[in-house]
Parts: sequence; structure tokens; C-alpha cells
Amino acid sequence: MPARVGAGLALFIALRPSAAADTQPSPTADAPWMWLPLCLLAGIVLGYVLARRRAVPAAPAPAPAPAPAPAPAPAPGPEPAPDVPDTAARAVEQALLLQGDSLYLDMLESVNEVIFRTDPQGRLIYLNSVWRKLSGHGIQNSLGKPLYEFFHPDDRDTAAQLLRNLTTGASDVCEHEFRLRTRGGEIRWIEVTARRARGAELGEAGLTGTVDDVSARKVAELSLRNLNQELEARVRLRTAELEASNRGLEAFSYSVSHDLRAPLRAIDGFARILEDELDGRIEARPREHLARIRKATERMAQLIDALINLALLTRQPLQKETFDLSELAHQIIDELQAEQPGREVEVEITQGLNVTADRALIFSMLDNLLRNAWKFTAQRRPARIALSAERINDRRVFCVEDNGAGFDMNHAGNLFRPFYRMHANEAFPGTGIGLATVQRIVQRHDGSIWAESRPGEGARFLFTLGQ
Repeated sequence: MPARVGAGLALFIALRPSAAADTQPSPTADAPWMWLPLCLLAGIVLGYVLARRRAVPAAPAPAPAPAPAPAPAPAPGPEPAPDVPDTAARAVEQALLLQGDSLYLDMLESVNEVIFRTDPQGRLIYLNSVWRKLSGHGIQNSLGKPLYEFFHPDDRDTAAQLLRNLTTGASDVCEHEFRLRTRGGEIRWIEVTARRARGAELGEAGLTGTVDDVSARKVAELSLRNLNQELEARVRLRTAELEASNRGLEAFSYSVSHDLRAPLRAIDGFARILEDELDGRIEARPREHLARIRKATERMAQLIDALINLALLTRQPLQKETFDLSELAHQIIDELQAEQPGREVEVEITQGLNVTADRALIFSMLDNLLRNAWKFTAQRRPARIALSAERINDRRVFCVEDNGAGFDMNHAGNLFRPFYRMHANEAFPGTGIGLATVQRIVQRHDGSIWAESRPGEGARFLFTLGQ
């Protein structure tokens, strides 16, 4: 390389126009040094070509030939340019290296992050000017100290250990957030990214890395965290208010339902007394009125019992145990068949459906679902009722299915609302509380319930129990 640079300088000296020859002013006459880069480049290329030519292996020597005639003396002309000394070439090369270092330093100063380097003992040996803007500390006063010395006291031990792990090779890179204490006492959040210097041996390696100011991001994260906490607090407060309101409504419902029992029993009792005392002495129409009174009081008693049971669902604690849901289903079906022994019903129950739940509540829930299936298949020949389970999206989903009357899914949103009925009471009698009770029991077990149906094609009630 020095020889090539020297050749370029020689070419520049040979071609540089002299001041005496400049008889006419020109735009380049006052700037002969503009030719220097071009000549240096030409010298480097020329040296490279000559070196390649010298590197080509010599061909085999040809057979001796007659000695050529003596060459004529060279014509008079300009003398060749003298060789440039190697010291001048080295000086030019050193200048180029210094120029490259200057460019490198300019690049380090142009970034927005702090760039640092440490010696093997972790002491800072380089910081770019961004350090002064970020920390307020002077660069010269900071050199020779560990980087973590400028951190919050609570972060220093962690930072020292992480940086030490890089030097010893325990880790390859460190990316961590710390709190930086500025010269004015302000605390700023920074993100330090560091790694062992390339080419250094373990234990003898300094570190290189960057320090990025992330205070704005941390403020945004803190604001978001505070907002989430505030929202969670509001949700908890609202939930507590709703729970208190529900408890109040349940207590009111329980109290009213309980208080209605006494006058209802009185109405039914006096109607029965009238029937007994006037037996054979009243006409058919008054007797029919008394029968309607007693039937209405009986239905009202069933409704009151259902309301009380619904109110009690959230008042009693869960008593969970593991049991076979299939066994409960068989018990309920046996009771239904005993009540109507003449009905033709095909029953399919998957065996071994073990669950962990409150046995009494689950029995009530399953009793409601199976009795509904039994009721709404009364006009089917044969009727079909099934209990099964399957995996849907990693959840165990139970299904009570029938081929009964079905319903329009446009009204499915009201299906579990208390007192809502999709069918006339004359065709399918009931209180309208059963499915509301079912939903409440499922929800108490952290589960969910939904239905699928079409009019005249039966219904499927699917539920989970939060297992």
C-alpha cells in the first residue's frame, strides 16, 4: 500500500501544473490540490495491476535466439519523476486513517443513544456526547467510573451482577431497565443494552453498549397501569354494588314468597271446606269455580316454592364433591317413567360422566333439564332423550338433547329469563322458573349454558361446569 500511495503522489507531482505555466487564469488554477485524490486512486490501481502482473508465474524459457542488435539510444525527452520516499507514503496513509477515525467518531456523535465502552474492570473508557445531555454529568468526570455508579442505589447491585456476567461469559447480552440519577437529582428510566467487546478473551474483555432514555415510555406504562387499576377498582365496586342489590332482591323475594304462603294456604283451605260442606247441595257451575280456585292456589304454591328455591341458590355455600352425573340422570329418568309408565321414550345416557360439583344443586339442575325434555316430547312417538359429553375448544361440554317441540332461536335471548314462557301453559304447563334456576346453578359453578333448537325438531341444551 505505501508503494501504491507513493506512485499516486509521483503522478500528482508529474502532472500538477506549475505556477509559471499558468499564463491564463482558470477556475482550477488556484486549486491544484483537487487532483490529489484522483492521482492517489490512479497510483493505487496502477500498483495493484503491476502486483498482479508480477504474481503471474514465468513461462518456460524459449530456445536461445540470436542476440538482438543493440538498441538505439533513447531520444532526448523529459526525465522520469523521482520515486516518492516511503515516509511520505506512510504519512499520507496515516492521514487517511485519521480521517476514517474522524468519520467514525462523527457517526458515534450523531446517534440519539448513549454509546459507551468499558475496560475489563467495568470502568468507563468512552462516552459519546449524548451522555452529558441525558445525565448532566461531564464526560471527563464520568470516565474511569463504573456505569452503575450513576444508577439509583436500589438498582446498582443488579446492574453490577448483570454486567459482570457479560465479562465472565455467563451471558452473551444484557438488556435491562434501570433508574438513572442525573446530576440534578432527577430520576430517569433508561434501557441498557451491552455485550462483551468482540475479539476479547474471557476475563479480559471490556464491554460495549448503548443507553436509551425510556422515561416517556415508562410514564405511559405507569399511566396505563394506573388506568387499569382504576378500572379494576370501578369494576369491583360495581360488582359489589350489584351483588348487594341482588342479595337485597333475593332477600325480598324470599320474604315475599314466604309471606304469601300463609294467605295462599288459607284460600285453598276455605275453598276445600266449602267443597266439603256444600257437597251435594251446590250446582255444577259453583262447584267448578271452587275447583278453579283450588287449582290456581296449587299453581301459585308451586310458583312460590320455585321462587324460594331460586333465591336460596346464591345464599347457600357450595358443597363440592366428585360424583357420577350419569347415575343422577338414571335416577331422574326412573322417577319420570314411574310417574308415566305408559310412555314410550328412548333414553341414551353416556356412562361415567364424573364431575366435581355441589351434588344437590346439580341434581336440581339436571332434574329441570330432563323434566323439560320429558315434557316437550310428550307428543312424539317415540320420544328420544339423551345425555352426553364432548370436548369443544378444550372444554368438557355436557348436552341434554331431545326430539321434542323445539323453539325459535330468535327468542333464545329470553330463554333463561324468569317467568318467560315460549309455549302456552295449556299445552306445556310450568312455572317459567326452571331454566332461570338451571342458569343460576351453572353460573355458580363458573360454567355457562346455551341452547340450540328449531321449531318441531327438538332442542339441545349444552352446559359446562367450569372444570
